[in-house]
Amino acid sequence: MSTFSLSWQPCGHGADPAGDPVGCRGVHVRGHTVCLAHLTDSERTAYLTGLAPGADIDHSGTPFTQDLLEALLNALHDPSTGKPHLGRSLFIEAQFFGDARFIGAQFSGDAWFIGAQFFGDARFSNTQFSGDARFVEAQFSARAMFVGAQFSSDVRFYEAQFSAIAVFVDAQFSRDAIFHRAQFSGDAKFDRAQFESVPELGPLVCAGQVVLSGAVFVLPLTLEIAAREVVCERTRWESTATVRVRYAAVDLSHAVLTAPAAVITHPAPFTFAGSAVREDLLTGSGLRPRSGDRVRIVSVQGVDAAHLVLTDTDLSDCLFSGAFHLDQIRLEGRTTFAPAPTGRHRRGIWPVNFTRRRVLAEEHHWRARTAGQPALSPGEDPDPNRWRPIPHHTDPARIPDPESVATLYRQLRKAFEDGKNEPGAADFYYGECEMRRHDLTGTPKYERRLLRGYWLLSGYGLRALRAFISLLAKVKGAGWVMTSTPSSRSPNPSDRSTPILSGLRPPSVIAVPRS
Repeated sequence: MSTFSLSWQPCGHGADPAGDPVGCRGVHVRGHTVCLAHLTDSERTAYLTGLAPGADIDHSGTPFTQDLLEALLNALHDPSTGKPHLGRSLFIEAQFFGDARFIGAQFSGDAWFIGAQFFGDARFSNTQFSGDARFVEAQFSARAMFVGAQFSSDVRFYEAQFSAIAVFVDAQFSRDAIFHRAQFSGDAKFDRAQFESVPELGPLVCAGQVVLSGAVFVLPLTLEIAAREVVCERTRWESTATVRVRYAAVDLSHAVLTAPAAVITHPAPFTFAGSAVREDLLTGSGLRPRSGDRVRIVSVQGVDAAHLVLTDTDLSDCLFSGAFHLDQIRLEGRTTFAPAPTGRHRRGIWPVNFTRRRVLAEEHHWRARTAGQPALSPGEDPDPNRWRPIPHHTDPARIPDPESVATLYRQLRKAFEDGKNEPGAADFYYGECEMRRHDLTGTPKYERRLLRGYWLLSGYGLRALRAFISLLAKVKGAGWVMTSTPSSRSPNPSDRSTPILSGLRPPSVIAVPRS
């Protein structure tokens, strides 16, 4: 029950001084001393007959069965549209048992469902709200369906609780859409929703997916979400956007960015009105990010990365292939990539230790496929001692070839270098050379041999120990050659010079002519 106190004289039907001194909380029907649910059949029929389309109604606190609600909406039926037409409608703390079917209804005035309880499906699909729609602290025990709903004025779901899926697919929000402290136990779907004048959305908490695929945000936006997954496939931001996220895996595939957009890991619970937003739906289920507190970005495929900023994110599973202007992406804060496999491995008869470095997901997938590794089972964590496969890794068409992966490394290396992070770019240079060395089609054979030698001798110039060992071997080899090879010149007595002592001259040789 809502925390709002009653501002009307309650019906009182069924009051019990010992157990329930108030009884039914329904507001009195005008001219009667009980609510709509407890009128006699004749009184209820007379009341409903007197209603006309567009009439203002107040049935706050009233318990509605499915049949009673249908009778009320039938009394407000507009012959010109074939749908119910309600004026100013107050259903504050009303209770709806069974499905509440407001499908296609038109509210020409304010519609207040503050603290209302929906025990069956709440069906507001294609409903038109011309005035303010308030679902503050409303409780939806079953599905909440707002497919194609039109909110011409402000709509407030402040502290609303959705126990099952909430669907706002194709909904239109012309003014503010307030979801502060809203709690979604199931998925929250906003596919193709239009947010025309929404400056902020959230903070909200969702135990499932928050789906914004195909949604359009017109104004500069701040989005705050704590969820298991956030899906933004083909989402369109027509102005700047700041997306603060907790816990979630974020999919930005083919998102349209016409202005700078930042996805940021929020390090602490969101706050609103001076207090923290509860995250029991997430923390109570034991959900923890695999990478500490950083949000995982799983895809930026098809995104124009020139406008994209990622701060304190985990890119271990992020797919970059197909992104545009990847060399202009900004990676700020502490950014994590997948490491190379650890431990000792065997290639043929030779033991192998992979170089510790940051590796793109695309290289992991390519190496897992070429190594014949099996796909991961749903929910299975990758083995740190092996390359990371993906469910469709057996399909070669869906995995970039080494030439494409080398291009990704090259573009990300440039992004790090342009950001004055040359040390951070080193692993991407290494990865680029590795992929070129394995590229059997785009890299000539002689170049692959040079790269292999470069790798063996110095780790592409990035492994100091390997370069030192190589140099030491060269020095020792040169010394051994110089000391063990005999001289090719034989001694010649005529080459010996006569010593000249100080103060002495060699005796003159006087030729005596023969007689």
